[in-house]
Amino acid sequence: MYKYEIVHECKKTGARAGRFITPRGVIETPVFMPVGTLATVKSLAPEELKEAGAQIVLSNTYHLYLRPGHGIVERAGGLHKFMNWDRPILTDSGGFQVFSLSTLRKISGEGVLFDSFFDGSRHFLTPELSMQIQRALGSDIVMAFDECTAGDADKKTAKTALDRTIGWLKRCAAAELNEGQILFPIVQGNMFEDLRRESLDKTLPYAKCGIAVGGLSVGEPKPKMYEMLDVLKPLLPKNMPRYLMGVGSADCIIEGVLRGIDMFDCVLPTRVARNGTAMTKYGNMTVRNAEFKEDFSPIEEGCDCYTCKNYSRAYIRHLINTDEIFGGRLLSVHNIRFLTRLTQDLRKAVLEDRTEEFAKAFLAEYKI
Repeated sequence: MYKYEIVHECKKTGARAGRFITPRGVIETPVFMPVGTLATVKSLAPEELKEAGAQIVLSNTYHLYLRPGHGIVERAGGLHKFMNWDRPILTDSGGFQVFSLSTLRKISGEGVLFDSFFDGSRHFLTPELSMQIQRALGSDIVMAFDECTAGDADKKTAKTALDRTIGWLKRCAAAELNEGQILFPIVQGNMFEDLRRESLDKTLPYAKCGIAVGGLSVGEPKPKMYEMLDVLKPLLPKNMPRYLMGVGSADCIIEGVLRGIDMFDCVLPTRVARNGTAMTKYGNMTVRNAEFKEDFSPIEEGCDCYTCKNYSRAYIRHLINTDEIFGGRLLSVHNIRFLTRLTQDLRKAVLEDRTEEFAKAFLAEYKI
């Protein structure tokens, strides 16, 4: 039902172009997955996402559990029907949100006791409940419940979280999912090479058709993230997609692909769009700035997105500076298309064995 095929591996870098076959369609990798936290990619319709090149979206277990409740989504016919999306959906486990959004939480071997960021109500999230919620949501790819540590965590803290994550993974794997759902386990270990290796070794038995790398892009310097990916690259299984969680800047996606990563996700493109920022091949552009007041060119010359084909920087600046919702929508369309087009270009470069040349040329012009 699920199958990953390597179409080509770059002879110079080991970067991969693949086909991830799912019951709801084939995903060509590398792929960027827009994040639809509350069963919607903020402000955008499913048709707009498809036009922008989205093959799969991510939704959030924690948020949908709190609002509207997984039972309501289940009674609606599942997440696909609820949000009118007929392509694959990945749901995260809720673990990262518990750790990042809750000011009061207590972690134990059983699970996490936390207060809702929304109304202060108290909840106890366990691996079994996370699986139950994701089963009710009916997502295609279900993420294991894990403990993510901060980028500057000490080794003792990272080791404790690693052990707890493996214990929770065993319980996730024992839980019943719907027919047609698959579980992706998550490699942790923070910024410690030996812990990353240990985590991967203990995680591999549970990886059936996909594996994720978590606990990166959590505040550590980018070179440190690349260092951890270099450690994992020769050890990660070749016959399944590799998912780097929470990464959505162009430079990090390129560096990830060079290190054999296939799947990426992040809220970044829509979040910065709402603040008036466009993502371009030269780096981020703050469209609200006065320099664009009479700039009637598109956000990015040569971009094939709806925004760039129809609207100018001056118009979008006007919308952003007058708090018109349409401005954020237009920039969201562009930013998501920018990242989906980037992964398409990377795929083409892999197929032609020129990934390294593509990366050098792109990053030479890209301002971080």
